[in-house]
Parts: sequence; structure tokens; C-alpha cells
Amino acid sequence: MRNRAGPAFPLFACHDCGLIHRVTGLTDGTTAVCTRCGGVLFRHREDSIERALALNLAALLLFGVANTFPLMSLRLGGREQATTLWRGVTALHETGMTGLAALVFFVAILVPLLEIGGSIAILATVRAGRRPPWLAPPFRRIEALRPWAMSEIYLLGLIVAWVKLRDLASIELDVALLALVAMIVVMVWAAAVFEPHEVWERIAPQTRAVPDEAIDRAAFLVCHGCAQVVRPTTGRDGPDHASCPRCGAALHHRKPDSLTRTTALLIASTILYVPANLYPIMTVISLGKGHPDTILSGVVTLIAVGMWPVALLVFFASITVPVLKLVGLTYLLVSVRRRSTRRRRDRTVMYRLIEFVGRWSMVDIFMISILAALVSLERIATIVPGLGAAAFATVGVLTMLASEAFDPRLIWDAREGHDADRDRA
Repeated sequence: MRNRAGPAFPLFACHDCGLIHRVTGLTDGTTAVCTRCGGVLFRHREDSIERALALNLAALLLFGVANTFPLMSLRLGGREQATTLWRGVTALHETGMTGLAALVFFVAILVPLLEIGGSIAILATVRAGRRPPWLAPPFRRIEALRPWAMSEIYLLGLIVAWVKLRDLASIELDVALLALVAMIVVMVWAAAVFEPHEVWERIAPQTRAVPDEAIDRAAFLVCHGCAQVVRPTTGRDGPDHASCPRCGAALHHRKPDSLTRTTALLIASTILYVPANLYPIMTVISLGKGHPDTILSGVVTLIAVGMWPVALLVFFASITVPVLKLVGLTYLLVSVRRRSTRRRRDRTVMYRLIEFVGRWSMVDIFMISILAALVSLERIATIVPGLGAAAFATVGVLTMLASEAFDPRLIWDAREGHDADRDRA
């Protein structure tokens, strides 16, 4: 960039619409917001790294307790059965649902551990004033994994399982459950005080521009991994094949084949949503007789026993959310393909909502893993996951991948708005 007199301010590009902003200094606790779509650019937090490091250390300790001791115990017919996070995984594997077991292990145990442990290592390194070249790629990957850490959703699944069992057997809540709740609170707190930009700024400063310098937005690429604003050097393969100088991620004007990949994932999700609702998600076997339950019949059962709040919660997470994701993403795809310029800000907000709620459809899967681990009392009572659970879990994963594959900046690339934005630059 050209050198000019005066202070230089960092350039930030909106994650959702791509508009580049020159941001002046912010006071502690304030947030920079996109002037076009309302997306958050970054939040200024004093001592963000120090506070997040302390909270992640506390979360690691609580994670160890939550994974070592039982979450809850069930007593029925003179038999007792306890469950842990790990036992929920092995119970699925023992019933032949190895893929489902691997998914629960990944999102409920492995990713939270990687998030907490990786954050501690990176924050401690940055806090010590070191900037080794290997730091940026791991931090980028940890940030990308955060949506797949589902401890709070696992807790909701555990609550639903407790509600389903409490009138049928004696249920005791154990110490690991308290540790899990505390860990979730601490992790939410850590996310609230932590601003990733503070780490990226210490690894390598954000691109800057002086106040009177003209910003040609078409001349920049934006890293989707670390939000760096880059003027790429055009090589033999063209600028879209450059790499981010800060985190090493590939730079593209827009996510490659975004619409094609999103459409394919959405079609697969829609097809699988049918067996996910028709086939049983679990079967309760008592005294040799089986009672299969679909998602909808499980909601009806909760209503029948007077558990309206939980029934509404399960209905929203397991039925409403998947339908909203499928319909919402379809609408976004159609509007982008038609190059619609109507209600672009509203469509961007819709995308943010789809991206946020997508994880919550995993509630039923976690509930099943807990029930399969707890209710394994041979002829007295046993709960076995069904094909519907595998199909439903796949729908949840595919819709999350579809929302990740969709590039919301395409909403703002309609010719009318694109030309206007370039004129203003």
C-alpha cells in the first residue's frame, strides 16, 4: 500500500458481505459492526488473551472431571447402571452404530478437548511474547473447529434423557454432571471475553491504510481463515491461487464451487430427512418386547406425560430446526442463482440464523447415546438405537457442512449492488 502521512488504521472485511472497512480505534468493550449488513467485524476487549487463558485452564480441569466420573446413575429392578461421556460412545458402538459412536466422540469429547487444549497452548505462547511460524495454521484450524464442539448440546440431550427416565426408574445425578455444567459455563465465558483478532494481530498485524487513502475493494482478497485483507501478487495461476501471508490458507475471491457444493449437500440432506423421520430412532426392549420410537412419537410421549416445555424443545431442535435449515438454504440458493437484489440484509441475517441453530439438531443423537448407555439391563430393559438415528445424524452433519460451504458474500454480488459498491470505493 502507498505510504502517506498520518496514522494508519486496520482494514477489516465483513465475513458475511465482504465489504471492507477502515476501522478507527475502539474503546474497551465496544464492537465494530459492518455498515452494510450489520455483521460483527471485531470486538475490542482489554486483556482478552489473559482472561481467556485463565478460563480455558479452568475448563481443562473441569473437562477432566466430567470425563472421569459418572454423569448419572439408573436403578431399576434391583439393577444399577451408570454412564459417562465415554460410555455413551461405547454403547453406540456395541449396538452396531459405529459411525454414530464416532460422531458423538468427535463432537462431544475430541473437539472440546482440542478447542480447550489448543487454545491454552496458543494463548500461552502469544502471552509469552513469542510468535513462532507454526502458530497461525493451528489457530486457524481451532477456530474452524469451534462450531463442532457441542458440549452444551450434549447437556441438553442429557436433560431430555433424564426427563424420559425419571418416572420409570430411580435416577441419581453424579459429580461429572456438575463438572460438565461448570465447564460449559466457563467455556461460554471464555468465548465472550476472547477476541480472535487479538491473537491474529500479535502473530502478524492486520493490513492498514491511512485515512485519506482510496480503497479499491476489487484489488483485495480476504482470507476466510484469519480475516486478513490481502492485495495478492498475480502469478502464473492468477491471484485466486495465492496464499494468505499470515495463516497460509488459500485465498479465493469467493469460496470455490460454493453453490454447487451447497446444492449437492442440501439434496443429500433432503433425501435422508425422509428415513430420519420414518424409521425409529430407538427401540425400547422390555421383557422381550420392543417399542420403537420415531422423533415425532418421542415428542408425543413427552406431551402425554405432561412434559410440555421439554416436548417443545425437542420438537424445535429435532423437527423445526432441520426443516428451517433445508427451506432456508434452498431459498438462499435460489435467490443467489437468480441474482436477486431484494432484501439482501434480511437474507444475510437468515444465513447467520441458519449457521447458529444448525448444531442444535444433534440433541436427539446425544439423548440416544445416553439412554443406550444407561438402559442396558438385559431382559429387564434395553434401549437400542435405530436406523432413523443414523439418518438423522447424517442430516445434521450435512446441513452444517452445507451452511459452511455457502458463501454469504454471494448474496451481495448481484450486479446492481456490486457496481454501486465499487463506485463508492
